[in-house]
Amino acid sequence: MKTSAIQFTGSHGHDLAARVDKPDQGEPAIFALVAHCFTCSKDYKGIVNIARTLTGLGWGVFRFDFTGLGQSGGRFEETTFTSNVEDLLAAARHMEQHYAAPRLLLGHSLGGAAVLQAAGFIPSCAAVVTLAAPHDPGHLADLLSRVNEDIEIAGEADVIIGGKTYRIRKSFLESLRHDNWNEVVAGLDRALLILHSPKDETVSIDNASKLFQAARHPKSFVTLDTADHLLSDERDARYVGEVIAAWASRYIAKEGNAE
Repeated sequence: MKTSAIQFTGSHGHDLAARVDKPDQGEPAIFALVAHCFTCSKDYKGIVNIARTLTGLGWGVFRFDFTGLGQSGGRFEETTFTSNVEDLLAAARHMEQHYAAPRLLLGHSLGGAAVLQAAGFIPSCAAVVTLAAPHDPGHLADLLSRVNEDIEIAGEADVIIGGKTYRIRKSFLESLRHDNWNEVVAGLDRALLILHSPKDETVSIDNASKLFQAARHPKSFVTLDTADHLLSDERDARYVGEVIAAWASRYIAKEGNAE
């Protein structure tokens, strides 16, 4: 695929780093906007391999680092789940102005919850795909609280995730909690594809079942068998890209209009 490194302005006014992936030949017929997982980046292997597969099938892919992560500016501790959603909306606006409005949103893990929240504010979006996503992001808040109680008591504290230390504030936890997340999912009003592995040890597959039950049709679920949470095996990531492209063809025409 052809890939270009760009920057755009995020929800906090910082420069966010992004990659615009296109097919080797010609312009993409459809653009997808990708949201990475909690404390991950746009460049982790699973997402890159999904992007390669989609571009090989004629798609364009816009992937970026949320504020304070990867190569993007800003401080992670000053972000919230809400600001992540707002970063997604800023990315969609940038795509519409400079490339093409996103027709599909893809979110991995917590990024899956973010795209479910953002989709209703992006008119061009016809389809949403969640990959290893939590049913309720509030569960992450509870987990982080148990890992370090000082987040709730002192207002902020350090948490080690994947061998790296991150400063987490209570405001981040509060932004993850929603009175009724099922209502958000039920009100999506977009075609939804849920992808999850029964072997996922980070976000259990029970989350996929609850998401599917909460969502309204059109909705689909595809199990990823032995894949891990990060799609470390390239074959799993390639399969995900192929499934997304085939599934989305039911809801997104190549000229960019819903069928």
